[in-house]
Amino acid sequence: MNTLTFTGRDALLQVIDEAYAQPDHEGLTHVLRDGLCRLIRDKVVFLPECVFEPVEGHYARRELYACPERGTTVVAMTWAPGQGTPIHDHCGLWCVEGVWQGQLEITRYELEEDAGTRCRFARYETLVAGTGTAGSLLPPHEYHTIRNPDPARIAISLHIYQKEMGTCATFEPEGGDWYRRGSRELCLDQVECGPDEA
Repeated sequence: MNTLTFTGRDALLQVIDEAYAQPDHEGLTHVLRDGLCRLIRDKVVFLPECVFEPVEGHYARRELYACPERGTTVVAMTWAPGQGTPIHDHCGLWCVEGVWQGQLEITRYELEEDAGTRCRFARYETLVAGTGTAGSLLPPHEYHTIRNPDPARIAISLHIYQKEMGTCATFEPEGGDWYRRGSRELCLDQVECGPDEA
């Protein structure tokens, strides 16, 4: 279990516990979404200082918590200006994503045709999510991109995953609505704590 501590960690874990009292994944993610928005809005949780440091060349992924019983993980992501993802899935796992700081452009896609190494997608919607907003992904509606559109400011997001997600499928444009399927290993960046965060 990740033992990183930070102000408001117990309040975050309480929201996760409350969500697991729901009878299904739809109810669970709804409670998590509302709880995450409330924690951000009320400034109950203060993330460790390390998550505010971007990493050159890729968006940063830092695990803040992993539950050994349920497998649930909490990952903070740091997005430098312009950093983003290709179309990707969540390997069949549900996820709740909240914008902690700044804004993120999220584009959702629907899978129209799966031809093995090639897939055809239709763009469903693009939205710009600001601080204090949250959304959820429930398979099979899990295909999306995320990007920090701000040219000057970093963005921070908090992601609560059903289980640890070590890999995902990615989809690179091939022409028209067709994309070539690939796979990406999702590495975690080092969490360096200050004296009050260990």
